[in-house]
Amino acid sequence: MHNIRLPAVTGSFYPDQPEILKTMISDYLQRTASAEKAPQAIIVPHAGYIYSGEIAASAYARLQSKYCRIKRVVLLGPSHKVGFTGLALSHAEAFRTPLGDIPLDAEATASITHFPFVEYREQAHLLEHSLEVQLPFLQMTLDSFKLLPIVAGDCPAELIEELLELFYGQDETLIVISSDLSHFHDYQTAQRLDRQTSRVIEQLEYQLLDYDSACGRVPVSGLMALAQKKSLQIETIDLRNSGDTAGDKSHVVGYGAYVIN
Repeated sequence: MHNIRLPAVTGSFYPDQPEILKTMISDYLQRTASAEKAPQAIIVPHAGYIYSGEIAASAYARLQSKYCRIKRVVLLGPSHKVGFTGLALSHAEAFRTPLGDIPLDAEATASITHFPFVEYREQAHLLEHSLEVQLPFLQMTLDSFKLLPIVAGDCPAELIEELLELFYGQDETLIVISSDLSHFHDYQTAQRLDRQTSRVIEQLEYQLLDYDSACGRVPVSGLMALAQKKSLQIETIDLRNSGDTAGDKSHVVGYGAYVIN
């Protein structure tokens, strides 16, 4: 493969040495409970691993079920570097991490290019960490799989729901939504706001989710709209913030992990 999206935040958000990275993720996974049934969709945070890795692992550990047969991952995260409308695809053939290259799913990509709100925007992927930080967790918990990476700009929940419906319920497909929660409040305020956001997510009231609730509001809302349409349940399995992990309590970022089984 010649067209490879290279990692942008290795060495800062997570270790750049493969063995150190493997050990870190394995340690996170061992601290949390697995499940008999692998989820069909998860929402996980995307901060530096020392801050949110253990919370993300609470969802990824459930992929270690002996019944997990995931061969395709549809991964959506918000854009932090580039402003645009709609959803952004990449022309890359693979995304690279210190643990190796993940091939992109050309067939899945082709199946969504007809949507008018979906475009190729390489710039949106180039430095984006919201997708990248999920990749080593996927490599550590799944066997070989193909990836459909999508960076979300400004896009209505109903349009994202329409796209996700193409993939939801396929036995070998996992939907991963990347999002942190509240940003830069004191510890107690963040706890209160994030509990409120989790209730909104569980109740599937996607119209009530705003940018102050979750930086990945756009893709999270799309998954909520899908769950509402299909009468699914989103379960909160972990809810903490950087004050619980590796930061002080005066200025924290909230993290939640959620699953649809």
